[in-house]
Amino acid sequence: MRFRDLEAQYLHLKPEIDREISAVLDEAAFILGRQVGELEKKLAAYVGARHCVSCANGTDALQLVLMAWGIGEGDAVFTSDFTFFASAGTASIVGATPVLVDIDPRTFNLCPTALEEAIVRTVREGRLRPRVIMPVDLFGLPADYPRIDAIAEKYGLKILEDGAQGFGGHIRGRRACSFGDAATTSFFPSKPLGCYGDGGAIFTDDGALAEVLRSLRAQGRSPEDKYDNRGIGINSRLDTLQAAILLAKLRALEKFELDAVNATAARYGERLRGAVVTPYIPEGYYSSWAQYTILLETREQRDRLKARLAAVGIPTMIYYPRGLHQQTAYAHMRFSDEWYPHTLAAVGRVLSLPMHPYLAKEDVDMVCEAILENLA
Repeated sequence: MRFRDLEAQYLHLKPEIDREISAVLDEAAFILGRQVGELEKKLAAYVGARHCVSCANGTDALQLVLMAWGIGEGDAVFTSDFTFFASAGTASIVGATPVLVDIDPRTFNLCPTALEEAIVRTVREGRLRPRVIMPVDLFGLPADYPRIDAIAEKYGLKILEDGAQGFGGHIRGRRACSFGDAATTSFFPSKPLGCYGDGGAIFTDDGALAEVLRSLRAQGRSPEDKYDNRGIGINSRLDTLQAAILLAKLRALEKFELDAVNATAARYGERLRGAVVTPYIPEGYYSSWAQYTILLETREQRDRLKARLAAVGIPTMIYYPRGLHQQTAYAHMRFSDEWYPHTLAAVGRVLSLPMHPYLAKEDVDMVCEAILENLA
């Protein structure tokens, strides 16, 4: 059993993927070829944004937006404490300061109440200028944008949606990567929409911002003359082969993969509900299930179950074993544990189970039976 079975996906989509790759080889335009522009148009249409700018990876996507907005030294970027390092790390890369925010214990996403408390605390301290809120759509579930939008408007902040795990999810029909002033996603292979290497994209309705982003992803070059740089950017282009693969995978995601992972999540929920804490999906929300994450009662129970599942060939993962405020890179910032009670509770109890569109019902049942037996 695979935790996320990319081999099964490839075998299922092989004719389409091979055909797309073959077209790139025939055309021999490997950087910003035809397929890159085609993908950007289809991604924008799928998400519901006016513009999509692809780039080399999801981390660059976040960094490029912060660069385009002029975020830097003295600026505060508010993001979740319970997520992958890039959400905070990109703020540090551009010279800004990440302000980490505790999570909602039910959804694992950034808690709006804790967010406002962090903003007020930052304003009161007076060292940093609050500039950006970077919510994370963790495990496939969009963050609480209705409440976050109101907070951003109240304090005059921009919103940069980190949709690396959320692509394909939605809130009452409005899709992830369409929220805020700009949004990003990652095409890392294990993401809901993944390529066969690294890749990322930025979404926005702001045409001027999109133009700046296209320049910054190509070293800051002028759109009229590639040897006349109008700014300082980075080298961050999605290569044509990855775009071709994503064209085939996007069709599959729309046609059946999202339905498949939601059916698998429902099956897990039916079998495990009452034995463990299963994922909470608020009314009107739809998850793309980047991960299916349960909560155990204690760290000891979680670690014991993980080991026992591994012994019978069932892979699991811990996303995440520590909060960002516990990372060595941020030890000098002396974040107080008192600000992150829900993150600290989660890191000791979370366990992510196998989840992908090609997971057989029999395998889901085997995972659930093994869990129930080992909790008995």
